[in-house]
Amino acid sequence: MHILGLSGFYHDSAAALVSDGEIVAAAQEERFSRRKHDPDFPAAAAEYCLHEGGISAEELDYVVFYDKPFVKFERMMTTYLAVAPRGIRSFFVQMPFWLKEKLFVQNIIRKRLEYDGPVLYTMHHQAHAAAAFFPSPFDEAAFLTLDGVGEWATSTYGVGRGNKVEILKQINFPHSLGLLYSAFTYFTGFKVNSGEYKLMGLAPYGTPKYTAAILEHLIDVKEDGSFRLNMEYFDYCGGLRMTNERFAELFGGPARPQETEITQREMDLAASVQTVTEEVILRMARAIYNHTGMRHLTLAGGVALNCVANGRVLRESPFDDIWIQPSAGDAGGALGAALFAWHQLLDNERHADGRCQRASYLGPHFPDDAIEAYLEEERIHYERFDEEALCENVARLLAMGKVVGWFQGRMEFGPRALGARSILGDARSPAMQSLLNRKIKFRESFRPFAPSVLAEYADQYFNLDRQSPYMLLVAPVQGERLAALEENEANAEGFDKLRVARSEIPAVTHVDNSARIQTVDKRDNPLYHRLLARFRELTGCPVIINTSFNVRGEPIVCAPKDAYTCFMRTQMDYLAMGPFLLDKALQQEWPQDDAWREDYPLD
Repeated sequence: MHILGLSGFYHDSAAALVSDGEIVAAAQEERFSRRKHDPDFPAAAAEYCLHEGGISAEELDYVVFYDKPFVKFERMMTTYLAVAPRGIRSFFVQMPFWLKEKLFVQNIIRKRLEYDGPVLYTMHHQAHAAAAFFPSPFDEAAFLTLDGVGEWATSTYGVGRGNKVEILKQINFPHSLGLLYSAFTYFTGFKVNSGEYKLMGLAPYGTPKYTAAILEHLIDVKEDGSFRLNMEYFDYCGGLRMTNERFAELFGGPARPQETEITQREMDLAASVQTVTEEVILRMARAIYNHTGMRHLTLAGGVALNCVANGRVLRESPFDDIWIQPSAGDAGGALGAALFAWHQLLDNERHADGRCQRASYLGPHFPDDAIEAYLEEERIHYERFDEEALCENVARLLAMGKVVGWFQGRMEFGPRALGARSILGDARSPAMQSLLNRKIKFRESFRPFAPSVLAEYADQYFNLDRQSPYMLLVAPVQGERLAALEENEANAEGFDKLRVARSEIPAVTHVDNSARIQTVDKRDNPLYHRLLARFRELTGCPVIINTSFNVRGEPIVCAPKDAYTCFMRTQMDYLAMGPFLLDKALQQEWPQDDAWREDYPLD
């Protein structure tokens, strides 16, 4: 039986194929269209999934969409009526899209896929709950889903047992932890639905001096983590903006315009809302534990990508262990919808082994001969190596301080590069963080980088006693790895903190001495593990930098052409693509096309 799950029309559209309960393929539309966070119908992603499964649309038994459009439309109309006439501009912006396509998802699915079979729908947070629990390693567990908004729900919790998930309680729109965080994302000058991780990265540079103001004026949080927002400060119900003048007055002035200087106020606002978010999630986790009696917790929804909060839940909540869906946002809803249909609606048995998501390597793979054909056609200079020689050469290049693009195997499903579509560097280099931001990623200087570490050595470098394969947990760097700082270094403020080398692996150590960790298991990615092992043999260090293979404003690369274009547009030194190693110094001159960056402002 073949089930295709779809998400779309808001942001991060995606498709996922489940065949006889096995997750065969999953991918986001942006990787094919090259439009970041592409919200359009995931036609190319669906085509890929069907190709990977070796089937046509006619052979699908079900297509499942990740939310219920008419229920969402009801919420929107109810909201517009409640705030009328204030929301009239937003109403006229939104209605054409709804009346043209969003209300008629079934028709679009049939037309775009040329499919005549059954079309099913899940509730948005049912899809998140299914994506959280069904791929997890637990026979039974509590789940917590948090995002901006689905149909009405913005937060839910419940219990997963065997092949069923049950939502026990929920918080409804307009009261949303995700939208609170997005409001601060907007106010500090970043783009909603894509800049939230920038706000999280900015938080360690600030002091949470506005925490009391947020708790007093913006959000009323109860001991069990339930909350209500004070809507007098927000404008997302009826306007085309997240916050209003009263919000600006509370925080001493208007929102920061995009691309302008980031001041201490923005740093402090980021630190404050991050602190509040963590506290709300921790209270929720404790209440869920007390209510359900479950020993394990699974998470999904866009807020579950807040890896700092996840780390605190792991360390400070009563749960024995947690598991986070690696594609926690709306893209993961496509996978959740397919799994919900297979297990819950069709009552098929589930086997919890924690490996059914294949370490989230669920995207396209390009065979060696296809890569070589592209290189030959474009007359690109390369050398070919077997796996051992490739890892030897790349490890030596990294040890020499070179930056290497790494394009291997199946593309990752989710927002994190996990060693298939990655840019790699030496974590021991004090200059590497700045170099990667300025000359490779073309992004803000404060943005941190994540370490990939051999799983068997992770606890020697980080205060983490379990695996973190999806780069969704933040943990402290071990004390013995930290550097002894001079007084002026320890007391540095703002972006001056960037200039301080804080540990043996300064390029991946955040200014609060933590790191967002990816542990690399040999079973998940043997080639990447082999590379890290060889790097350790050469240097004594089992840690390297792993950042996504893209530049700001563009999706992670998918195909060889995407990888080569990104390689040539940046100051990467080498590109390892399949068994082929490309040296930048030996490539033909690339046309000067820096104008492309103007399309991607530093938002």
